[in-house]
Amino acid sequence: MKVYRSKSLELTQGAIIAALYVVLTLVFAPISFGEMQLRVAEALTILPLFTTAAIPGLFVGCVIANMLGGAIIWDVIFGSIATLTGAVFSYMLRENRWLVPIPAILSNTVIVPFVLKYGYGVELPIPLIMLYILIGEIGGCYILGELLATVLMPHKNRLFKEDIH
Repeated sequence: MKVYRSKSLELTQGAIIAALYVVLTLVFAPISFGEMQLRVAEALTILPLFTTAAIPGLFVGCVIANMLGGAIIWDVIFGSIATLTGAVFSYMLRENRWLVPIPAILSNTVIVPFVLKYGYGVELPIPLIMLYILIGEIGGCYILGELLATVLMPHKNRLFKEDIH
């Protein structure tokens, strides 16, 4: 018997993930933006471990959060592309839970500093901005993300079940 994901289930999960990303980013706005940031919402980048719905959910959530957070267009575009790239590669690494956060950490560490430097005019050198982003991403993706995964893992089958037809 072949396993199919219900489109409505996937759409609902993606929308919930996007909404959570937006809320967490905006509630913690003082630490979600800038050259030194810890986006609590980045904990959600662990969710490709559980569902493909996390890929569009994280992307849309980042787009909306950046727009509502007052980001410039380059941040909305490239920051969201960093999140999308991280989510896609995280999903590809889902067989090893401990590798899942790495793509989000790397994509943001490489892309976001250039947006901050050239989009916002941050005067720090790129390597230092990269270090700051790296530290924040490790905190959000690895530390908070792995805590979230630990909480969700026992409920994985119930929360992220697939419909069988």
